[in-house]
Amino acid sequence: MTDETEDERWERLSRDRVDRPLPKRFYKSVSVSEDCVILLDGRAVKTPLKAKLQLPNAALAAAVAEEWAAQEQVINPATMPLTKLANTAIDRASTERRLIGEEIAAFAANDLLFYRAEAPAALLALQDKQWNTVLAWAASVMETQFTTTLGVIHVAQTKHTMDAVHELVESYNGFHLIVVHNLTTLTGSTILAFMLAAHAADAEQIWSAAHVDEDFQISQWGEDHEAAQRRANRKLEFDATVRFLSLL
Repeated sequence: MTDETEDERWERLSRDRVDRPLPKRFYKSVSVSEDCVILLDGRAVKTPLKAKLQLPNAALAAAVAEEWAAQEQVINPATMPLTKLANTAIDRASTERRLIGEEIAAFAANDLLFYRAEAPAALLALQDKQWNTVLAWAASVMETQFTTTLGVIHVAQTKHTMDAVHELVESYNGFHLIVVHNLTTLTGSTILAFMLAAHAADAEQIWSAAHVDEDFQISQWGEDHEAAQRRANRKLEFDATVRFLSLL
């Protein structure tokens, strides 16, 4: 699994169109049908693979419709994160469900939370404080135990643990699957994504846990401007994914 988020994937797939102007807004009205399909002037919006842009409930459909209504002279996908996630859930989760599940499980096999600092002791203490409760929650929910280690040398998880990961991934519908996939790439941890998807922790707690190492380095050496901008961009996508999750 790569560290590519849905926003980054969207950007990569759009590079060959970078010189093309954004499409002009061609519709007057935006509405939602009784079965939660987004309508432009009464006609169903289609995903990139030509499926109807149909949401699983009225709340999420209304939020996606708001993004379409907010477009003014042109349609700018960069300002429509919920629509992008919905498109991905409808298109990729139907055609690439197995691949997405395998990517999430592969990340879990080498999860951020399994690898602890050998030094300094202050960093290890911060990791233990923020990560141990997460692993304890996951171990209870998944009825398994995780193997952690000091350093970065790969540590294998048991077959029972990986089977539990696959079982949890299989339990997600297409929309939740894409949420977990995106949260995994944004945090570096499938376990953190599982916990947030289960509403067992708040978003800021998960974001903080994902950046223990980075925040410790910043406290010691200061913040790099370019790294800070990359983190800010990923936080925007994280927040949009969390909002999408909250509306499911």
